[in-house]
Amino acid sequence: MPTRVLVASRNAKKLRELQRVLDAADIAGIELVGLDAVPSYPEAPETGATFEENAAAKARDGARATGMACIADDSGLEVDALRGMPGVLSARWSGTHGEDAANTALVLAQMSDVPDPQRGAAFVSACAFAVPEGDAVAVTVVRGEWRGAIARSPRGENGFGYDPVFVPEGESRTAAELSAEEKDAASHRGRALALLVPALAAFSAG
Repeated sequence: MPTRVLVASRNAKKLRELQRVLDAADIAGIELVGLDAVPSYPEAPETGATFEENAAAKARDGARATGMACIADDSGLEVDALRGMPGVLSARWSGTHGEDAANTALVLAQMSDVPDPQRGAAFVSACAFAVPEGDAVAVTVVRGEWRGAIARSPRGENGFGYDPVFVPEGESRTAAELSAEEKDAASHRGRALALLVPALAAFSAG
């Protein structure tokens, strides 16, 4: 019987993305469940100064509240011309959490006069894996980055967040114009999750 592992998210796309990573790495024995599948618990606000701090806090909270191993990520967009912002504020850049279109529109407006050579940016993902060990929780944190540039206008229907305005290095298409498989192979979250594979493999084997 597979061991249930909590993914501290209600985003079905994130669960599917992580499942694809597990499948590609031939990791069996793990059943991923989202927050909607467990009793609700107090979720600490994302007040960390870094993606790593937020991811670790979310994973630790989930593990302590449920007794299950827990995977959490915190990700966002760092724009060179905006001195690394919106960064950890990416999901609520426009003032309301999760308003993708408004967040994207604000970034584009803030960069309206930035010339193409200076529109560099990176998607960043910190992924944390927390495993209860008696009264303690052991946490592994990894970081993945995906460099690219900010487009002048949104393009594409795939993905979420800032994907429609992010053009990865070496690409003419935005992240929202890539297939799920193409994005998994290159994305910040895919890169971070790949770095988490050894810890997940050891957990499933244990």
